[in-house]
Amino acid sequence: MKKDIFGLDLDELQTILAEFGMKKYRAKQIYQWLYQKSEFDFAAMTNLSNSDIAILEEHCEVLPVKLKILSELTSADGLTKKVLLELGDGNTIETVLMKFDYGYSVCVSSQVGCDMQCAFCASGLEGCVRNLTKAEIIAQVYIFNAMLRESDNRVSRIVVMGSGEPMLNFENVFGALEFLHQNETSSMSYRNMTVSTCGIIPGIERMENLGHPISLAISLHSVKQEVRTELMPVNKGYNFLSVIKAADGYANATGRRVTYEYIMLQGVNDTPEDAELLSNCLKHKNAYVNLIPANPVPEKGLLRPTQASIDRFVKILLKNNVTVTVRKEMGKDINAACGQLRASYTNKNK
Repeated sequence: MKKDIFGLDLDELQTILAEFGMKKYRAKQIYQWLYQKSEFDFAAMTNLSNSDIAILEEHCEVLPVKLKILSELTSADGLTKKVLLELGDGNTIETVLMKFDYGYSVCVSSQVGCDMQCAFCASGLEGCVRNLTKAEIIAQVYIFNAMLRESDNRVSRIVVMGSGEPMLNFENVFGALEFLHQNETSSMSYRNMTVSTCGIIPGIERMENLGHPISLAISLHSVKQEVRTELMPVNKGYNFLSVIKAADGYANATGRRVTYEYIMLQGVNDTPEDAELLSNCLKHKNAYVNLIPANPVPEKGLLRPTQASIDRFVKILLKNNVTVTVRKEMGKDINAACGQLRASYTNKNK
């Protein structure tokens, strides 16, 4: 069995290389190739000796090479690319690359599937199979870095908003973010990282205790108990009032403004009353609302709101001094929302 060295800390890599008879300083060189140049072919690492390359090829491998791209879709405007990846155990995950004026951002998955059973999300249609490893999360960034290498670009931002609940895979998610932050790897600023949760309060508290200025996003979607519970069963265990309180604690401790994601669903949570109640909960907080007109989920009969109801909702929030944006839709023509590509692939194979 070859040893997968992708995602190891530098000292771990040094220890493994020493076991194979290689000098420890080679670890830094390999690190540069893997994480700064996004080169995963040992033979292309030109400052290594032929004997060292032979050792690496015999005893080691790197995860991005083993990931199979089952589907790759690019939006008509060229700003969004979505890939469906097959992992070593045959499971599949999605990851999305988005191009903005400020650079490239990747939306990564944290689990294979999801157990949160949110009514509007395709990620949980098959439940959660397993957590992703730290290396599998990091690799989602680096498969795109490898694609961008020829244009001398790289990913500068990461959002953990793909399939899965990040707080239920805390060690691997935040281990991956800390890895990407290192100068020897991506040098990605914590301020360019966002973690989205449906409201797992112990995870929010652990995130606060880390002390990293990572942005926190809360999937809220309603401030009516019965409606939020219907949309998000997690509300039974962590109701929206306690989630907002935990998020306030995070904002106060880190100085980071909290994003409240609010998927608008026609006839469910898009009324003027919903907008007024949301305003009452969030006014005077270090927070803003990101409205997300729903991507239809045919399996669950949920519909997109009208433009008139979206405009009306925004107007009410602004009247109440709540900062609000409407999410820029990217990749709608390629089903870039969480779980859609994986769900269609799974259904097709069934």
